Amino acid sequence: MKVTAEKNDKVAKMVFASVYPHYLNRLVKNGRTKEELDKVIEWLTGFDAVKLETLIEERVTFETFFNNANIHPNAHLIKGVVCGYRIEDIADEFKVYRQCRYLDKLVDELAKGRKMEKIMRVEK
Repeated sequence: MKVTAEKNDKVAKMVFASVYPHYLNRLVKNGRTKEELDKVIEWLTGFDAVKLETLIEERVTFETFFNNANIHPNAHLIKGVVCGYRIEDIADEFKVYRQCRYLDKLVDELAKGRKMEKIMRVEK
């Protein structure tokens, strides 16, 4: 599937705080913890638990969330299909959409029981 400008804009305008509880519920249901979720988010974005809570309280959009993030230099190693979109094929012009799918993929891997060392990718 191809990402459109409309799809990118729709995701960019979504409020991160409205999605975070869904990530957390999915992970808790699968035996993972809030701390693990926050650790994965920190790896991807550079936001520690305090900053993450602030962003949630401020109800920032995904666009603001990712524009303020320091995306990990190894984020490009996150590959695969999420919601029918192959992450590595998402065009550079849809940066927010790609970054959102990076996060979705990390949450998926965490929910499926993948080890933290594997989720937080290291360049080989």
